[in-house]
Amino acid sequence: MRIALIAAPLAMTAYGLTRIIGRLDGHYGPGLDWQLAHLFGLAGMLLFVPVVFALRTRIGTGRNLITGITLAGLAATIVQFSADMILALAATDRADLRTRQHEFADLPGVQPAVYDIGPLLFFIGIVALAALATRARHLPWWSPAMMLLAVALPPVDLNLMPLTGILMLIALHPLHDTTPTPPRPTTPAVATARR
Repeated sequence: MRIALIAAPLAMTAYGLTRIIGRLDGHYGPGLDWQLAHLFGLAGMLLFVPVVFALRTRIGTGRNLITGITLAGLAATIVQFSADMILALAATDRADLRTRQHEFADLPGVQPAVYDIGPLLFFIGIVALAALATRARHLPWWSPAMMLLAVALPPVDLNLMPLTGILMLIALHPLHDTTPTPPRPTTPAVATARR
């Protein structure tokens, strides 16, 4: 889990940096730079799964709902990165890749689930988990604030993705020094007194 807390945000930073470097020559996608960037992005999303569960163990009320929402967002983002990599392998050039992406997005339900709404659930969920962990005193007050800033950057400009990863790394760092909340028993213990 400790490895994921470091590796997940750093993979997002690597995705952003590789994307920026790949766009310098004006020919980003399809190609090695596209695949490498998306591989980093995919790895980051997969590594965030144990991070989500680590946060879940540190909150009480609403843990199942928020965890479910966050994992649904992760699933959508994983599908998005995977599809972009597969479509790029089949594409002959950038125009062909865009055509294939549009064809995939035009499939029923794909645009909202994989591109529009789905990924947002991860960003909303990870901020909510951080806020609830702060409420349970497992994270300092500034962690959810920094997480919120981190997830607000990519919609402004995807070139800010490297900074998103760094801010997430800082926001999650205090989890290294906390212990999970013990799970509550499913049935309350009943004490019987004999008089």
